[in-house]
Amino acid sequence: MLPLCALQGGRLDGLGTTRHFRHGLLTVAIIVVIVSAVADTAQAQIYSWRDAAGRLVLSNRPKDPNALTVGVGRSGAVRTTASLRPRTAGRYDALIEHHAAAVGVRPDLVRAVIQVESAYNPRAVSSVGAQGLMQLMPATADELGVTDPFDPDQNIRGGVTYLHQLLDRYDGNEELALAAYNAGPGAVARYGNQIPPYREIQQFLGRIRRQTEVTTVSGAASGIYKSFDVVGDRRVPRYSNVRPPDRDPQAAERPRPTP
Repeated sequence: MLPLCALQGGRLDGLGTTRHFRHGLLTVAIIVVIVSAVADTAQAQIYSWRDAAGRLVLSNRPKDPNALTVGVGRSGAVRTTASLRPRTAGRYDALIEHHAAAVGVRPDLVRAVIQVESAYNPRAVSSVGAQGLMQLMPATADELGVTDPFDPDQNIRGGVTYLHQLLDRYDGNEELALAAYNAGPGAVARYGNQIPPYREIQQFLGRIRRQTEVTTVSGAASGIYKSFDVVGDRRVPRYSNVRPPDRDPQAAERPRPTP
């Protein structure tokens, strides 16, 4: 069970942690927030009482025989519609645009992979040894000529190149390419070039889809289109595998180069 967090309004006492507060206001909402910090239990209980000095005490231990007991059942899983993009993510936009355009991969797809794989942490290391922004395995990094996987430029170049190779392998099917990026091409091949029924892959694809659209039809990404959005007084380039409306005179198809 985790120590309870300190809240303004009295004294919080939990697992040896005691905090004092200036005011004595307690609400049910405060109790619910505290309970959410307690580790998994079938039911959490919070005890409250006044100490000798009249201060309000909240605890996950019944240290006073006259304590008021509040029981709260297990809450459901917390789900979000999309991951928050770190404030530092923008510093990598130029690298993403450059390397993605060089091989004809959608920058938004690259951003989604970085967000899901490392949350834009260039020093990230997974439990299986994947490294950097795009979580390259050491052997894959070596094959791609990445000598420092923690260097953002090298890591993005290597990750985008690998993603491009997988898109070519699966004829532009982004879903299969992403599954192979996550679990390896061998896993996809074992299931007849279909999405392996692994929970990790399903979760990975679901998180990617919350960041960007993912194509599932082979050949759908045979070209990359460049268009522009007007943001203030600036024209910001946008790349997509979907042809922009003809009304955009700046739209131009950029074929994906062959490896």
